[in-house]
Amino acid sequence: MENVRRYHSVYLDKERCRGCTNCLEHCPTEAIRVRGGRAHILDSLCIDCGECIRICDYHAKVAVTDALADIHRFKYSIALPAPSLYGQFRGLKRPEYVLEALKKIGFYDVFEVSRGADVVTRAIRERLRDDLIPRPVISSACPAVVRLIQVRFPELLDHVIDIRQPMEVAASIARAEFCKKHNCRPDEVGCFFITPCPAKMTVIRAPLGQKKSALDGAVSIMEIYGMLLPHVEKMQADPDFEPSTSYGVAWASSNGEANAVCPESSLSVDGISDVIRVLEEVENYKLNDLEYLEGNACVGGCVGGALTFENNYVAKATLRKLVAGMPKVHPDQAVPISMLTKYQMRNDVPFEPNQAMQLDDNLVAAMQKMNRMKEILETLPGYDCGSCGSPTCKTFAEDIVRGYATEMDCIHLMKNKLKAMAEEMVNLAQMTRK
Repeated sequence: MENVRRYHSVYLDKERCRGCTNCLEHCPTEAIRVRGGRAHILDSLCIDCGECIRICDYHAKVAVTDALADIHRFKYSIALPAPSLYGQFRGLKRPEYVLEALKKIGFYDVFEVSRGADVVTRAIRERLRDDLIPRPVISSACPAVVRLIQVRFPELLDHVIDIRQPMEVAASIARAEFCKKHNCRPDEVGCFFITPCPAKMTVIRAPLGQKKSALDGAVSIMEIYGMLLPHVEKMQADPDFEPSTSYGVAWASSNGEANAVCPESSLSVDGISDVIRVLEEVENYKLNDLEYLEGNACVGGCVGGALTFENNYVAKATLRKLVAGMPKVHPDQAVPISMLTKYQMRNDVPFEPNQAMQLDDNLVAAMQKMNRMKEILETLPGYDCGSCGSPTCKTFAEDIVRGYATEMDCIHLMKNKLKAMAEEMVNLAQMTRK
């Protein structure tokens, strides 16, 4: 297994962990083990999807994002709100209420990530003209899905679109426009994403598809929601405000991206377990007639992120009403083609497979370990109960081969071993009496 240390925004609070196996059963990359009565997150397999945060009854899984106070590291700070932020405020009539509220809590300026989504929409539609890209083309907007592909479906990486995420494009545009308007240096400006999930925080510190993120940090929606609410309720409409298109705002909900990019031949999937099922279909060449695939790790899309405040179904309904009241202008008409060359749209580094599941760098040694795994697996009961601290019997066999566990960690093997020892002692006692 790789020894490369990766950045993660999802951490374990050991004091709160009770060693239950709930997180074992729900982790999509089988990145959690329970050893010594506490859960452990395997650095090399975690994709920061936040699923463990969502299902932990003891709140032992936490996401570490930037604090609001971190924006003061820069002379000027720009908030880049994910459009999912709008869905947190029930009955919201206009986006600018939220944007102005962000200024009230300390940001110098605001730039909508939905504007970045508009630009990315047009960039993807232009990119889809290239018939050489394998179909279906897979969205790169959800970093948890991209990391999932790196770990479990590396052969599908050439399907992932090489266009940057909306928040990255939005940050590039926001910084450039702000510096031009205020005649300041780029290093004086800090761009902070208002994030609905831990995966977005991770991808800022450990970028996918690019050498360096255009963002300087991320602040959780959950952290600032309470600060924003009283200001949002007092805001008045700004007649001069020019919002992004309704398509850009709709990216926050599942099917929003697919509807904007390729409504005639696309599929939208939300929820990490369903994403895995569909990727298996792609892997088995069952969806080759599909043009575009939008995958969201969170149920409902970004509105269902682990760091949001509102119920994802309520947030989705709020966004739907907000979008319905916005002008129906497609990004193809709203975004000039010159924007696609003015700013960096394409990735500058390829998506690479995550080799964490590789048993050994040496092929012969890897095959030997694989055979040993099969031998161990044949001795296991196949219950996948998690009582050994590994999520399945297969991962338990792998953990034994890697030296992370022993066969006696399986309570069923232990029970059989103890039963055999007891029978042997009885037989020995009987022989002694004779």
